[in-house]
Amino acid sequence: MSKKPKLKPISQDLILDRLKFENPWWISGSIDNDYNEMQRRLYFDLFFPLVEELDIRRAVVLMGPRRVGKTVMMHHSVAKLLEKGISKHNICFIGIDNPIYLNMGLEELFSLARNAVASNSPKGWYVFFDEIQYLKDWEIHLKILVDSYPHTKFIVSGSAAAALKFKSTESGAGRFTEFMLPPLTFHEYIHLKNYGHLIRPTTINWNGNLSKFYTTINFKEINKHFIDYINFGGYPEVIFSEKIQANPGRYIKSDIVDKVLLRDLPSLYGIQDVQELNAFFTTLVYYSGNEVSLDTLSKSSGVEKNLLKKYLEYLEAAFLIKVVHRIDDTAKRFQRATFYKIFLTNPSLRSALFTPLEATDEAIGNMVETAIYAQWMHRDWFVPWYARWSAGKFQGEVDMVGLDDKTLKPTWALEIKWSNRYFDKPEELKSLIQFCKKNDLKSALVTSIDKEGVVKCDNIELNFYSAAMYAYVVGINTIEQKKRKK
Repeated sequence: MSKKPKLKPISQDLILDRLKFENPWWISGSIDNDYNEMQRRLYFDLFFPLVEELDIRRAVVLMGPRRVGKTVMMHHSVAKLLEKGISKHNICFIGIDNPIYLNMGLEELFSLARNAVASNSPKGWYVFFDEIQYLKDWEIHLKILVDSYPHTKFIVSGSAAAALKFKSTESGAGRFTEFMLPPLTFHEYIHLKNYGHLIRPTTINWNGNLSKFYTTINFKEINKHFIDYINFGGYPEVIFSEKIQANPGRYIKSDIVDKVLLRDLPSLYGIQDVQELNAFFTTLVYYSGNEVSLDTLSKSSGVEKNLLKKYLEYLEAAFLIKVVHRIDDTAKRFQRATFYKIFLTNPSLRSALFTPLEATDEAIGNMVETAIYAQWMHRDWFVPWYARWSAGKFQGEVDMVGLDDKTLKPTWALEIKWSNRYFDKPEELKSLIQFCKKNDLKSALVTSIDKEGVVKCDNIELNFYSAAMYAYVVGINTIEQKKRKK
């Protein structure tokens, strides 16, 4: 009986060649043109200071959903380090998802990178490991590196947000600094597409956790861009590709949704019935912005409630959805959270699973609300609420409420509409007016298609403001607040 031929291990020369290919700046002194030509995300200015921070001995863990630009941001960080005079031979990028590195530890890879440039000392290196979740027990490897090389900066990224959040919290206490890169805000979309000429500063007599307000010189055009953002705008790659926009299902579903639902989450949490999870997520996408309960979800999906609860936790950890909780008309929280709203963290996930929406489609109202909630989700220090209550035959609801951290009393209220109707008929906003009166709020904000101005109704000042511009304003205020908090 003949012996099976033994597979030869991949030669070190092949691995060194791959490392040289991934690090073109070792020879040229600059990153690839493809990355150079891409605009930097506005979040780059928040991320890069963590990269160059050497006083604190910590690795940076760049997390986020698939395809939001983490690899690009790492390459832009390499470019900035080169601009700042860091030696080209002291910067290394390694994509862990390449099978050539299979079964290799981070320390071994770092050692090979130093060999590739004939460097003996690890001091002063900046080492980028991309797609870290492909390495088993990556968090243990990374912790050892941080402890063993005090004068080396390690930056890692990964798309399986659930896996990274789960493991970095568990094993990296005091060793890792996490940075979440979310999908594009509408503000970033306008910036990357160079539509800033449409925006003008303005003022309104309403706060709502925002300090700066803007309007537009062309509502028709800004609304067209807002609908495009809702359909395609969460991913930098998609907003510049008409080919992908023509078939978003093929790109977004197969490359983003399926990889999380069929691979990342099942492998991390041991999910047995992958198709069940997939069907459940599709249901959530369809109902984004609607109030749901575990009972109704269980009946519509045929999945038992306890399992549904776990699925919701997993999908939220993977940054695909956000569960928003309910208060009543006096801002009281419910002891048992049986009802809540579920929003996509990125509205363009819907067009990938179904079809892109037009401004007049029936479902557009819920997706405008989803898009606005998605802008608020970039604030890790703010939790939005919605109000819903019954008083006899009257059912009241307010789309978004801000509560004071200390008193838990409402500080502002917002009604999200994709309609100009209420500007002329403010008395129809009964729920909002009732909520304001009960909670001693003198004013509220109501979004519209393109009507802006103040209308007084029943002694409540209603600030009407374009939905698209409100989404823009939340995004720009959020990033500026993040910069101030640094």
